[in-house]
Amino acid sequence: MLSADGLEVSFSGTTLFEGVSFNVNEKDRIALMGKNGAGKSTLLKIIAGVQQPSKGKVSFPKDYKVAYLPQHLLTEDNLSVFQETAKAFALVMGMKERIEALNKQLETRTDYESEAYYAIIEEVSELSEQYYSIEEINYDAAIEQALLGLGFEREDFTRPTKEFSGGWRMRIELAKIILQQPDLILLDEPTNHLDIDSIDWLESFLTNEAKAVIVISHDRAFVDNITNRTIEVTMGKIYDYKASFTAYQQLRLERRQQQQKAFDEQQKIIADNQAFIDRFKGTYSKTHQVQSRVKMLEKLKIVEVDEVDTSSLKLRFAPAPRSGKYPVITDGLSKSFGANVLFQNAALTIKQGEKVAFVGKNGAGKSTLLKAIMGEIDYEGQLTLGHNALIGYFAQDQASQLDEGLSVFQTIDDVAVGDMRNKIRDLLGAFMFGGELSEKKVKVLSGGEKTRLAMIKLLLEPVNLLILDEPTNHLDMRSKDILKEALVQFDGTVILVSHDRDFLTGLADKVFEFGNKRIVEHPESIAEFLRNKKLDSLKKLERKE
Repeated sequence: MLSADGLEVSFSGTTLFEGVSFNVNEKDRIALMGKNGAGKSTLLKIIAGVQQPSKGKVSFPKDYKVAYLPQHLLTEDNLSVFQETAKAFALVMGMKERIEALNKQLETRTDYESEAYYAIIEEVSELSEQYYSIEEINYDAAIEQALLGLGFEREDFTRPTKEFSGGWRMRIELAKIILQQPDLILLDEPTNHLDIDSIDWLESFLTNEAKAVIVISHDRAFVDNITNRTIEVTMGKIYDYKASFTAYQQLRLERRQQQQKAFDEQQKIIADNQAFIDRFKGTYSKTHQVQSRVKMLEKLKIVEVDEVDTSSLKLRFAPAPRSGKYPVITDGLSKSFGANVLFQNAALTIKQGEKVAFVGKNGAGKSTLLKAIMGEIDYEGQLTLGHNALIGYFAQDQASQLDEGLSVFQTIDDVAVGDMRNKIRDLLGAFMFGGELSEKKVKVLSGGEKTRLAMIKLLLEPVNLLILDEPTNHLDMRSKDILKEALVQFDGTVILVSHDRDFLTGLADKVFEFGNKRIVEHPESIAEFLRNKKLDSLKKLERKE
């Protein structure tokens, strides 16, 4: 069992949190929740031993093993995927090599009665006891199983890690963690770069095989599927709920309502007493009562209400300029890469104002069709854009087009017009750039932060056709809800590629299904589409091909 006792983190005169205490038991699946900047990642680093608290301590048994997956990491560029993953067994392999080296010394040395000889025997005995107590593992098979489960192909095993993106490197680190069989796994946003199959595999592993887990994630479905306990970091302290994320949300709402009621009642008492003091402070006969009430108010501890609820914040895309009746029409559209046919003879008609979802297995051509619409790739057949089609395009590489010399605030200030200029701070806060973060230069932002900033810019551009490829990957739950509401209210046309059923529900009113080299139109919502397919999630659709 891991125990955190009286943890406090303070810097520059500001206390992030204090008096934080909790235990982690086997089979705990804990979601660490709270708004950005509350201290979730800091708390995870302290548990991992990467950062020290200002006060308090984390303690656990001698052989307790903690494995930590941060948001941003680097693997060595000079190793293959398989070699890098094999580092998971570095400690065990090091023990084996040390035992072999010591045994070789015992074979060659002749000073049988010396202290040095006895010291070697003692070390060999101790190491051998540890080594042979470890369950026998077929290391190559275990590495292969972990890598395949996380989406790698066998031909990837020998490729150098430098050929892979940050997301794929993150999967290598995840494989190393899984192979170490730790007592506690700490995960900070593990699903940001995983596809549906890999997320499903990870969910299954964490639920059925991991001993204990603490996870920070903005993926609502992922958190709901794996957790049985929620710890919320808020206003410098924690609340511990023995409940899943969905149940926690209801309990949190009830707690905040109780706090607000107690706060309102206390404010009424304060106002009544202050009115009495103001009325009778010069009256001799009331002097004692006035002084008594002044002292009472001075000693009164004000009831705290958790984070101000800003869920009512409404953001809207700029009004869509007038466009033709059919922004996108294709006829006989086909696309292949060599012998790999993605789709052929596709006929799509997207009407002005429609919000459509592209769904299907990875590699079926969803993002490829978006690139064809954008004119970024060649294709066969007809693809026509409607009159005055003004496209706002969001893809992962949109972040690279930001001006790195500007601050976050300047980037948005340059494109904001009208009433939105008065809401820039609110907008930045909604997308996790509140306070001092708004003054950070773009060049020092992480990839995920740049992606979120590119999304904010898109909110402010006057377009009538929005094309969004996985727009929610780096957004927290509140930001996703704000974006979704803005898209619902948008009076232009929207094309969405997303694996997030929760995000698409109530947003998309038509579905285009990619698979088996075809694109099939379904004039229905995501919920109706899955119901008619007799599926309960997009995951099963993507596996079904």
